[in-house]
Amino acid sequence: MKFEGTAVAMITPFSSDMKIDEEGFRENINFYIENGVEGLVVCGTTGESATLTHDEHRELIEIFVDEVNGRVTTIAGAGSNSTIEAIDLVKFCGDVGTDQALVITPYYNKPQQHGLIEHYHALNDVSDIDIIAYNVPSRTGLDIASETIVELAKLDKITALKEANPSLDKANDTICLLKENDLYDDINILSGNDGLTLPLISIGAKGVISASANVDPKRMVDMVHLAMEGKYDEARDIHYQMLPLINALFMETSPAPTKAAYHLMGKPSGDLRPPLAPIKEDTKKVLEDILKKDGFI
Repeated sequence: MKFEGTAVAMITPFSSDMKIDEEGFRENINFYIENGVEGLVVCGTTGESATLTHDEHRELIEIFVDEVNGRVTTIAGAGSNSTIEAIDLVKFCGDVGTDQALVITPYYNKPQQHGLIEHYHALNDVSDIDIIAYNVPSRTGLDIASETIVELAKLDKITALKEANPSLDKANDTICLLKENDLYDDINILSGNDGLTLPLISIGAKGVISASANVDPKRMVDMVHLAMEGKYDEARDIHYQMLPLINALFMETSPAPTKAAYHLMGKPSGDLRPPLAPIKEDTKKVLEDILKKDGFI
C-alpha cells in the first residue's frame, strides 16, 4: 500500500526527568488523528530519534501501534548507518504491527550510490512491510541520485520516497526518469520540505511527511487534499496562509521550534534532549507572534 496524503513526523514528548512521556505521546497521537491526517511517523528526525536508546525506540513503536489501533497508517523510523541494525529495526517494525518503515539513508559513512542500492535491497529482501526511503542530504551529507531512485522503485517493498532535497529540478529529473522507465506508479514521491509540498504535488508528488503538521495538522491536510484534487487556487491560498508558521518552525534546528510551539500551546512536549538546545528568545518571539495571529495560543 503506497502511502498518499499527510503524515505527521511526530515529536517525542519527554517528562521533567527526560523519560518518555507516554500519556502525552498518546494524547498527541489522538490530536493528529482528530484533525484528519492519513498517517503518523514515530521515531523520525522530528522525534529526536538520534537521542533515543534502542530500548526507548522499540518501546515508542509499541506504544504507537497500540494507541493508533489501525485508525491511520503507522510509519516507524527504522534507519541506521549500519545495514545490519536497519535490518533488525525493519524486522521489529513488521513484528509489532506497523504498516510501514521509514528508512533514512545511512549517515556519516556516506555510502556510494551502488552501496545505497545494496542497502535498500537488503532491507527489501527481509521486510514484511512497505518501506519509505528517506532522502535528507542536509542531515546526512548524502543525496540519493535520481538514477538510484529508479533502481529503488524496482524493489517490491520500496513503495515511497520522502524527498527532502529542496531542489525542484532534482524532483523533476526523478519523476521524468521514473516515467521513462515505466516506474512512476511503483513509488510515491512524498514531500520532506513542508514549504515545497504544494509545488511538489503539482509536478507529481503524492503527499507529505510533515513536521509543521505537529502544530497545524488541519490546514496541511486540507491543502494536500485540495492539491491532490487539482484545486490549486484554493490549495495555494492555504499554502501562503501557512508559510509564515512553516518558516518559523525551521528558523532553528527542527524540532526545537516545534517543541517550543507545543510548550506555548500547552500541549505535551517536554524539553529537548541534548545536544539540541532551547530556541533563542528572538526566535521564540517570532514564533509566539505567529501562533497568536493564527489562533493557536
